[in-house]
Amino acid sequence: AGLAAGTISESARRAWRGRKPSNDSKGGDSSSPAAAESIIPGDSIFMTEANAERLAVALCRMRGAALKLGQMLSIQDESVIPPQVQRALERVRQGADVMPADQLEKTVESHLGVGWKDSLTRFDPEPLAAASIGQVHLATVRDPDDPEGARSLDVCMKIQYPGVARSIHSDIDNLMRLVSLTDILPKGLYVEHAVAVAKEELTLECDYEYERESQTRMARLLEDDPHWHVPRVIPALCSEGVITTEYAPGVAIDKAADLPQDERDYIGTQLLRVTLRELFEFRFMQTDPNFANFLYDSPTRRLTLIDFGAAKEFPKKFVDDYLRMVVACAERDRKGLIDTSISLGFLTGDESPVLMDAHAEAGFQVGRPFAAEGVYDFGAERDMTRRVAGLGKVMLKHRLTPPPREAYSLHRKLSGAFLACMRIGARVPARTMLREMYEKYEFGEEEAESEEEEAANTA
Repeated sequence: AGLAAGTISESARRAWRGRKPSNDSKGGDSSSPAAAESIIPGDSIFMTEANAERLAVALCRMRGAALKLGQMLSIQDESVIPPQVQRALERVRQGADVMPADQLEKTVESHLGVGWKDSLTRFDPEPLAAASIGQVHLATVRDPDDPEGARSLDVCMKIQYPGVARSIHSDIDNLMRLVSLTDILPKGLYVEHAVAVAKEELTLECDYEYERESQTRMARLLEDDPHWHVPRVIPALCSEGVITTEYAPGVAIDKAADLPQDERDYIGTQLLRVTLRELFEFRFMQTDPNFANFLYDSPTRRLTLIDFGAAKEFPKKFVDDYLRMVVACAERDRKGLIDTSISLGFLTGDESPVLMDAHAEAGFQVGRPFAAEGVYDFGAERDMTRRVAGLGKVMLKHRLTPPPREAYSLHRKLSGAFLACMRIGARVPARTMLREMYEKYEFGEEEAESEEEEAANTA
């Protein structure tokens, strides 16, 4: 109601001053160059400073839903979200509410039982971190792998805010009603499609049993990797709303920007390498690119991967075509890029030449790290995001279809990996890694095996 009142007030103010609201398409000259080029409303009557403040307060009440939808809408270009909304989302990220001590006690007790502290030798009531759907506390337990029970183990207990799982869908619906009353997002975002995917992802992220299974699975997949560590799960202290894992030392990888160049190169190389392994080898990926989910311990040079609530498995055919598309981007193969984009569902094949050109050029820009022989200097090539942003506005205006469902989480992770490498100024042999991955990749293997098994069963 406050947002609506603020909008009416601003409309009246502009009318009094003899100025028409810019989101009134009937009142403006739609044939003017400015109108023709406008993708993101820059002068919406909704987005006054007062309404921006009201929006921030509203988003804070719907913290998990707001952050997830913000992630979904900005996977291709953060500039599609007006700066006032970006600032509001940043306040949401920084303004996590913390459960009072008595509520925390009751919440954990409801999940783990009355004597949940009996297996702990220490529990820190002050949270180590507070996120969109839960908060993390440090604790110490007797190491379950020690048969004598003499060894201690530091752990992290992630505890979900009460009621967040029940309210997540209604929060997203309320957020969408708020968005639908405004003119703050461009039409080409296909917001409804993003909302459907956001609901699916948030439902999984609220299920800590799914996260526990995903973390255990990734630990097995990476057990042969000398560079990466996945903390083990402590099953006795896990439930649908609590997950307890081994504590891992280290700092978020973006804090490595001041380390020597060789360490930064090592971090960037291993980050991109594990991302390629997740997609093209495992077809199972941790898709939350928050820098704090990738820890680096300088004394041991060990990297740790955490937070598997958004882990996702990708279909074999999708991964086959996606690898072909990445290679086409690296080789500046326009036909290959367009063909695989149609196969994947990024394009319909009926798009205008303007859209096709913008799509191809955006692919070539994103493929630049994989096109460079030797090492690619992410620190010296920070203009990639600016170039893609300009092309993204054209694509939003002319696109005929939303991206495939898999693209939301995948592109969030890939863009996060690139951004991390830029942030720390890493030099990475990206082309060599892609070539090695492509040479050992087996296309269509899963489908072929399934057909053979089906034929054998029929016989």
